[in-house]
Amino acid sequence: MESLPRWQTLVQAEELAEALDRDDLVVVDARASLSDPDSARRQWELGHLPGAHFAHLEEDLSDHGLKGGRHPWPDADAFTAKLGRWGISPRHQVVAYDAGDGGLAAARFWFLLRALGHRDVAVLDGGLARWTELGLPTTTDAPPHSSADYPGEFDRERLLDADQVAARLEDDGLLLDARAAERFRGEVEPLDARAGHIPGAVNRPFFENLDDDGRFKPPARLREEFEQLLAGRHPGEAIAMCGSGVTACHQILAMEHAGLKGARLYSGSWSGWIEDPTRPIATSAP
Repeated sequence: MESLPRWQTLVQAEELAEALDRDDLVVVDARASLSDPDSARRQWELGHLPGAHFAHLEEDLSDHGLKGGRHPWPDADAFTAKLGRWGISPRHQVVAYDAGDGGLAAARFWFLLRALGHRDVAVLDGGLARWTELGLPTTTDAPPHSSADYPGEFDRERLLDADQVAARLEDDGLLLDARAAERFRGEVEPLDARAGHIPGAVNRPFFENLDDDGRFKPPARLREEFEQLLAGRHPGEAIAMCGSGVTACHQILAMEHAGLKGARLYSGSWSGWIEDPTRPIATSAP
């Protein structure tokens, strides 16, 4: 019997379309809008990939009862309970997608599962935009909830707090800030109370991981670009951050797609850093 394909970073729309009838596949719609958080749910109701469950960035992929920036990392028990309701167990091949804006919240979902040790999880390259561009099917039917069991804890070695970030920077760690350059420089700040960046951070906007068509660059090209930033460091010395720990996951996904595994996440990111007014801030490129 021919083994089924397994995807751990990205999957192309054509491949996923051929696999929709797999009984070990679960698809998750992770569309999100920071300006209108509930609009993504409405869009999902209007049409989504067949069988796709909806994961809300604020309600499902974050835990606002905890500290740690605008999108606090969720509690493991709460998150795994939601995975179970979506029918996801450790044996499943999981694919997440978003609207086609670079894989932002889909990358967050990907790294949430990766931090649980889930291997077979991927992001739909190009998202819903690529799917519909190819004329592939969508539906308004809501999939049934399930009762799968997903035991697991997050690998805390891959999730850093502010003190750990500061310590690693002193030890020559690489902190990659995925925000747009003007936010990094402190020229504008549309979301958080203070502008600027963490001293010692390096700016690589997440969209630099993408080609002009909105899909990820080829692995060899990504590897070359990230190795220049790593400057001889092991990939595990890289720490990804952004405004709130969402687009930062895009960097980790891009690195892993390039074969550079082990990067860590500063889950609080900029919005978590500035929760303490005594932490230093820089407003010009290092």
